[in-house]
Amino acid sequence: MRKRTLAREYVLKILYQFEMSQAPLEEVLTQFWSWNQAHPEVREFTERIVRGTSEHLTEIDQKIVQYTENWQLHRMAVLDRNILRYSVYELLFVDEIPPKVTINEAVDIAKKYSQDDAGKFVNGILDKINHSESIELKKSGGKSEAGHSIKPPLENDEND
Repeated sequence: MRKRTLAREYVLKILYQFEMSQAPLEEVLTQFWSWNQAHPEVREFTERIVRGTSEHLTEIDQKIVQYTENWQLHRMAVLDRNILRYSVYELLFVDEIPPKVTINEAVDIAKKYSQDDAGKFVNGILDKINHSESIELKKSGGKSEAGHSIKPPLENDEND
């Protein structure tokens, strides 16, 4: 398994544990790493995505709600919601990962860990967000609604 694929699976597990336990993030991370050994690159990427998702959770949840039709965030399956959360974080805030990679990885993880239709559900929402937000970024000169500077992704992510 590729390092970043493994890291994204770890991200999902940590975010799930964080949401279900409602324990402080640092406590969840400490506990998770005491049970799971990982290559330093995997651990670094995992924590980067987990912390970023957590820091921008309100903005991320607003984006998810904005692009889901007839869905309330709290009614989504916990796994699907957290896959969407970290993937939206990647789409909006992680410059070096092409959106196509983020979306494909999210769909694969949804198929592996969630219900049968989860891959289609995740793909549809992330594709809408990616398409609409990239248009908005072009109009706004590379700034998100919250004023964060977002650069266009690189064409190739050789580390992914």
